[in-house]
Amino acid sequence: MSSLYQQPVLTVSDPETFNAVKAAVEASFSSGRVADFLKSLERSKLRIRDFETVLGKGNLGAATQAEYNRLGNSDQGQIRELYLASLEQVAPELREKFFKLYAYY
Repeated sequence: MSSLYQQPVLTVSDPETFNAVKAAVEASFSSGRVADFLKSLERSKLRIRDFETVLGKGNLGAATQAEYNRLGNSDQGQIRELYLASLEQVAPELREKFFKLYAYY
């Protein structure tokens, strides 16, 4: 077995809404805004991996939860995967600074 696993490409059922939510997630983790995003989670006493709570508290934008709720299950799953992948790509020095957000306790 010499080939690596490749994640299958899933079709998006509502591209406009999906792209709006995707843009909100990507904007939160952009290099210019990620520190502010992490500070907002810290102030709210939220765990970064608790996507549903972060979304529900408005940390990804005021309208993002309503848009996310309009998506189908497959699209919501892709957004959750994007969010979780994005939080793991945060620079190590920021992850260390906001250790409590990333900790499992």
